Amino acid sequence: MAFEGLLKILFSRLLNKKVISIGTNYYATNDLETEYVSLINLTKTMLVEIKPAEINSQSIFQNLEREIDQRDLPLNRKFIEIRPAENKINEYALLSNIIMGNDRYLYIEIFKRSPVIESFAKMVEVVGGEIIEKSKTELVSHMPSKKEGIRIAIKMISLGMQQGVNVRGAVGMTGAASIERAIEMDAQIGEVSGVGFTKLGGEYGVIFETIPTTEKVKLTPVQVDNFMYIDAKDSTGFISKYGKDRLIEIMNDINAYIANEGQGKIEGYRVGGDDLIINYPSKSIALKTGLDCAWYALNNGLNLRVGIGNSRKEAGENAHLTDSIKIHDNTPVIVFDMANGKYAYYIPTEFTRSMIDYLTTKSATLIGVFIFIFLLTLVGWNTGNMWLGLIGILITLIIVVATGE
Repeated sequence: MAFEGLLKILFSRLLNKKVISIGTNYYATNDLETEYVSLINLTKTMLVEIKPAEINSQSIFQNLEREIDQRDLPLNRKFIEIRPAENKINEYALLSNIIMGNDRYLYIEIFKRSPVIESFAKMVEVVGGEIIEKSKTELVSHMPSKKEGIRIAIKMISLGMQQGVNVRGAVGMTGAASIERAIEMDAQIGEVSGVGFTKLGGEYGVIFETIPTTEKVKLTPVQVDNFMYIDAKDSTGFISKYGKDRLIEIMNDINAYIANEGQGKIEGYRVGGDDLIINYPSKSIALKTGLDCAWYALNNGLNLRVGIGNSRKEAGENAHLTDSIKIHDNTPVIVFDMANGKYAYYIPTEFTRSMIDYLTTKSATLIGVFIFIFLLTLVGWNTGNMWLGLIGILITLIIVVATGE
């Protein structure tokens, strides 16, 4: 861990931007997660902070209010903080969103038996959700998104409380996670109606101590687009080395992947071109596709600049920011906004990846060499034999040459 910290400090200096992670220590629990974790670690993909986000409960609640349609957010709602988010981007939470996608599980519990649970099940199906489990007092469903899960839970709370039934809702990555979140809310507020959710590593809730009013929050919901701009770096140099046909082949493959599997709507691509614009239903899907495309192109010798933003212009501006994130040579970079900050996934060159591998696998040897040379230098300094430090360096070089390390 200490050596990993030293590497992050080193690359933060080289990139002149804070490196949050090199590779990932994310614990994979299924084949999809294992695939992405392996690729991130193989390519030493770094999460880089360009502009730090200011994360606090107030900003999280304000964003939630704007994401949910004002017609679905009663004025008498209250927000609670169960566990605060750290004032930094959580690398594990971000990666989990990218890998697992936008869908979420919604757990609903009513605190006394009532036929209203049947109405809740119908509400889930109307919005395209899937009922996973249902009993007389509980319901677990698979929802299209976190936002939709929270929105429907508030509607259920309103209906339930009108019939004298308090309702607990919780949204999570898995059914088990949503149930656990509901238990944590019960411990905090008892049987008060409300829905729990996570945001940027923290846990929060929207609660109702009285029946939700018909008067709504006076906010205009934000229409959020997620555009991705992809452009080939130094396409002229690539063509001179591999030929125009090879560039066209790679860009056509990327275009086909996005069209068939990326869930995005391609808005601008000309066969033979080296850039394209895509609109995605969510930022997490855009980031996942951006990483897929960057890794694929890199494996074929092409570096991509990728920008993700809420408008075509913002995506293009973020793509051009990638040119400032490098040590020396061009490499694939994906720039995106998170909360009110700006971040990037930086994929280092093959030489840099090899160096990181060497430093990581030989860390114990390097530490031993440092201590050996330091001690010899210290003894030499105190005895007037300054040459001892040079002897230590010479001995180390001879051993390296002899052993091939």
